[in-house]
This record gives sequence, structure tokens and C-alpha cells, in this order.
Amino acid sequence: MADSFREIRFDASDGLHLYGRLYEPDVKTDNLPVICLPGLTRNSRDFHELAVFLSQHPQTPRRVITFDYRGRGQSDYDPDWSHYNIGIEAGDVLAGLAHLQIARAIFLGTSRGGLITHILAAIAPHVLAGVIFNDIGPEIAVEGLQQIGSYLKGAKQPRNWADAAELQRSVHGPAFPALTNEDWDRFARAIYREDNGTILSDYDPNLLKTMENVDFSQKLPDLWVQFDLLKDLPLLVIRGENTKLLAQETVDGMARRHSALQVFNVAGQGHAPLVETGRLPDLIAAFAEGADIRTA
Repeated sequence: MADSFREIRFDASDGLHLYGRLYEPDVKTDNLPVICLPGLTRNSRDFHELAVFLSQHPQTPRRVITFDYRGRGQSDYDPDWSHYNIGIEAGDVLAGLAHLQIARAIFLGTSRGGLITHILAAIAPHVLAGVIFNDIGPEIAVEGLQQIGSYLKGAKQPRNWADAAELQRSVHGPAFPALTNEDWDRFARAIYREDNGTILSDYDPNLLKTMENVDFSQKLPDLWVQFDLLKDLPLLVIRGENTKLLAQETVDGMARRHSALQVFNVAGQGHAPLVETGRLPDLIAAFAEGADIRTA
């Protein structure tokens, strides 16, 4: 529903025009806002159903803000593809928060969104009141990133919306047996856009250049130092049962370093679980309420 949110348009520090969505409760509230950060090629539409649920929650309504990174969704494409990196994207998030005059919030980061949240912990820790990592941690399994790169490189263009949903099911179905036909349709409509009758992936193709020089034979750089900066915050990890990106060993390491870490495993889903499905909306709402109480 387009009337459930207000579009946000603001400028990055380098002048690029960026886009987001603001979901507001019908009543005035002092509850912490939730900032939703999507995955590598994804956009603000991934969080629509969850954002409506949280903003209109009967007990703890709150503002929810979702962002399109540069080169995704309705944000401008960057003429310099090397700017598609988590450091610059973290700065873009801060520009969005400044535009909305948000000083502190709960962050929900899916995949790349979680990596950006690690960077925020280092450069702007004051904005973090609580963190939810959706199938991501300070260390990425090489197999999972390689799988994402291979899928994106070989992605086919769908003929229509029904074909778009079927293409996604054909690629991701084995890892997501829990999803329904309606889930796959919603999944597809979050990934693609329609342009003059043609269904297209909703991101700058140059984004894929950022993965061309990744050496998959080597352990990927990690963010454990940045993760340790979150030790005093409420922290929840959502992990897909069939994920290839977030190893159980990484989750175990996170738990050893963060004694109050909450972990929720999502049956029948892989990387990354759809946050609007099953028990996840209620779980996220309860976590946010806990962060409200801790911050009060």
C-alpha cells in the first residue's frame, strides 16, 4: 500500500540523490525507530510488510525507515562503481538519519545491511540502540558469497511477473521450502521493477563489478573488531536454517563475545530469511520493545 509510507529523498555527502521510505504510526510515540538496511542488490521494498506491521503495532507502534542504497531501487546510480562499498553506504545511511533528524534507533540489517551496521558501530556508535542481524555476522562464509556471485552473474531476465517468481523459486527453492506461492510472488516484486512492460533487476549492473576481484580461495576479511563494539547493546541474530553465508561457528563465536546475544533459527529458509514471514514480525517487535525499555 503506497499510502502506508511517505517517500524520503535526500542527498549523500557527494551530492548523489538517494531514496527511502518512512512508515509512521497513526499515534504519537516515543518508541525507538527501526532502521531497515537491505542486502547487496536489494532495496527498501524487502521490508514493506514488516514496516507496516511495526509502525501499526497495537502495543508498541514506532517509526520505521527503509533505505535504497546508491545504485539500488529509486536511488541514483553512482557513475563511479567503486563507490558501491559498505563504508560509503554507511555514510549514506547517516545522511538519511540526519535528514530525518533521527539521533538513535534500532537497526535491522539483512546481509550487506548487517555489514554496514558493523561500520556504523565504528564510525557512529551513538546512533545504535539495538541491532538485529538477519543472516549475517562479522565473518562471511566463502561458499555463501561465491554462491551469491554465481547466481547474480548468471541471472536470467524474466518474461513477466509469473516468470519472475518462478525464476526465483528455481534458484532459491531448495533453500526455502517454507515459502508459499504468495511469498515467492512478493519476493520477486521486491527484487525486480517493471519498465515499459519489461521486468528488470532493480539495481545498477555495475554493482556486480565489485565482486569481480574477490579471491574465493582465501578467507574473507572479517569485522570482529567492529562486532566487539556492540557488546553493550541488545543484539539479535536471525539465521536461516539452510544458509550458506552465516556459519554456525560464526554464530557461536558471536555468542561467546556477547553474553546477552539472542539467536533465532528460521526453519525452511536460507540466506536470507524473509523478515515478514512466520514468527519473525512478532520476534522483531518484542526485541524492539526490549530495546525501548533498556533505553528509557
